[in-house]
Amino acid sequence: MITPSFLDQTLFNELAEKAAGNPRGRQHHNLHQMEEACHRMVVGLQPDTYVPPHRHLSSDKAETLLVLKGKLGVLIFDQDGQLLDKRVLVAGGECLGVDLPPGVFHGLVVLEADSLMFECKAGPYRPVGEGELAHWAPREGEPGVAEYHSWMRAQFA
Repeated sequence: MITPSFLDQTLFNELAEKAAGNPRGRQHHNLHQMEEACHRMVVGLQPDTYVPPHRHLSSDKAETLLVLKGKLGVLIFDQDGQLLDKRVLVAGGECLGVDLPPGVFHGLVVLEADSLMFECKAGPYRPVGEGELAHWAPREGEPGVAEYHSWMRAQFA
């Protein structure tokens, strides 16, 4: 029998610590089994993590993000990389999340250390595929990431 998973401070502290020690600045904790149709996870995030603009093209890949602790900035782009919208997501604040339809380019920046979000989208897991990464933004590990990430963060200064 699978037991309930509680989203408590013990889990939050563990994820924040693991994210701080992870070279990518983030760490996720799956609440789902990989074969489940609905994937649910808690993600610990640190300000140095780079989440490049991307989209999910499959019609069943809507994505919901809710901030459980801390503060994130979400950026919405058009096909050519023009910034269409931005919003600060704050745990317990005026806006604490976003529901992203399939096909919408979006990126995230972490505005407060030890932030945590809940993410939900259809399974099964599939790496970002052809046409899903933004052609105008560098990918993780490529030259220009530091500059582009700084620009993303500056949208919330």
